[in-house]
Amino acid sequence: MRFELTTDQQDFASSLESLLAASDTVGVARAWAEGNHEAGLKLWQRLAEQGLTMLATEASPVEVCVAFEALGRHAVPGPWVESAAYLPVALGREVEGVGTVSVPPHVPYALDADVADEVYVAGPDGLAAATAGDLHVSVDRTRRLFEVRLDMSSPGGSDYSTNLQTAYDLAALATAAQLLGAGERVLADSVTYVKQRKQFGREIGSYQAIKHQLADVRIALDFARPLVFGAALDPTPRSVSAAKVACSDAAYLASRVGLQVHGAIGYTQEFDLSIWITKIRALVTAWGTPAFHRTRILDSLLEAR
Repeated sequence: MRFELTTDQQDFASSLESLLAASDTVGVARAWAEGNHEAGLKLWQRLAEQGLTMLATEASPVEVCVAFEALGRHAVPGPWVESAAYLPVALGREVEGVGTVSVPPHVPYALDADVADEVYVAGPDGLAAATAGDLHVSVDRTRRLFEVRLDMSSPGGSDYSTNLQTAYDLAALATAAQLLGAGERVLADSVTYVKQRKQFGREIGSYQAIKHQLADVRIALDFARPLVFGAALDPTPRSVSAAKVACSDAAYLASRVGLQVHGAIGYTQEFDLSIWITKIRALVTAWGTPAFHRTRILDSLLEAR
C-alpha cells in the first residue's frame, strides 16, 4: 500500500513546518525546562490557532500524525498528546487552553500540570478532575511530571466520556508520530555534522562505518513511517502498538547513532542535540512501554488464530 498525503494535508504540514521553523523552538524548550513558560504558552496559542487542539475531534488521525511528527521534529514542549489527542476524544470536546491527564498505570503522572487549565485523572469510572501534586524529574528536562490528586470540589466520573480506550490509542499513536519526527531530526542533524567534522584530514561521513550506521537509521525510520500512517487509517490496538514499537526502536537507534557520531559534544546539555536525545528516551516509555505494546500485539495475534 502506498501512503501519500492529500494536497490539503501537505499544505497543512507545510504551514505548520513554516510556523515552527520560525519560532526558535530550541529556545522555547530550554526556557520551558527552566520553568519559564511564557514563550512556550505563546507558541501554544499560535499552534492552537492553526487548529492543532481540534484535530482529534474535527479531523482524522492522519492529520493528528502529521501534526505530531512536526512537533517531535521541532521538540515543541508541553502536554500536546494530552491536550490534542487524549482529552478531546475522552471528553468529546476540544480542550479550552492547556489540558493534561494521568492515565495509570501507563501514564502515572500528569505532564505539566502546573500550567494546565484542565487537569484530569483516568479511572475505572472515566475521567475525574484533579489537582497537581508533587513534581517528579524526567530524563527530558522539558517534561515536568506531576502526581495528581482528585479534586473533590469538582464533578468527575459520570460527567465525562468513558471512551478512554480510543483516546488512549490515539495518544499512543500521536506519541509514535512524535518519536518519528524526533528521529528524523536527529538523523538530519547527524548527517549535516558528519559532512562538516573532519578527522585525519577527511570528513568523518566519508568513512564506511559511519555511513552504515546512518543508513541503518534511515531504514528503520522508513520502515516505521508506513506503520504510523497505516495505524492512522485503521487505528486498531494492534496497529497502534506496532507503530509505537517501530517508532520507539527507530528513534532510539537514531539517538544512539547521533550521540556516537557527534562524539563528546553529544553528551553535553549545552548542545542542542541533547534536547532530542533526552526527549526520545522519555517518549520511548511514554503512553505504554515497548514491552506493553509488544505484549498487546502478541495477544491480538493469538486471539485471531
